[in-house]
Amino acid sequence: MKKVLQLVSDDFEDLELWVPVMRMREAGVQVDLVAEKPGVYHGKYGVPCEVTMSFYDVKAEDYDGILVPGGWAPDKLRRFPEVLDIVRKLNSEGKLIGQICHAGWVLASAEILEGRTVTSTPGIKDDMTHAGAKWVDQACVVDGNIISARRPPDIPEYCKELVKFIEK
Repeated sequence: MKKVLQLVSDDFEDLELWVPVMRMREAGVQVDLVAEKPGVYHGKYGVPCEVTMSFYDVKAEDYDGILVPGGWAPDKLRRFPEVLDIVRKLNSEGKLIGQICHAGWVLASAEILEGRTVTSTPGIKDDMTHAGAKWVDQACVVDGNIISARRPPDIPEYCKELVKFIEK
C-alpha cells in the first residue's frame, strides 16, 4: 500500500486539505495526517482535523509522498526544519510533492524549486520565482514529482494528477 503524508497546521484551507486526502484514500492510499504535535487543528472555515502523529516522529523514507495544503498553514509549517527536511528528502528521491495555493511557500523554503515549473495562488508568484521556479498561470502543473495547483476550483484536476502519479 502506498503511503503519503498530509501536513497540517491551523488555518489550513479546508477544501485544499480534505479533498486530496479523501481522493487519495479512495484510491487506496494510506494518508497520515502530521503536525507539530498530536491534537485538533482547525481550517480557515473551522473544519477540524484530528492529528495523531508529529512530523518530528516520521521518517521520510517510509512514505511515497507528501501533500501540503494551502491557506495560512504553509507560512507556519515552513518554519520547522523537520518539515523542510522531509520535503527535501522526498524530493531527492523523486517522490510525490503535492502543493496547492499558498503551499508553495513550503517548497520555496525547502529550496527545491530551482528550475522547476509550478503554479500557485498568484499572490505568491514572486515568492515562487525568487525561489528559482518558472511560474505559470494554469490550473494544475506537473513537473516531474512536483504537482502544483492554484486554488480550490482547481482541486479536481489536481487530485486527478496526484492519483495518477501515486498509482504509477
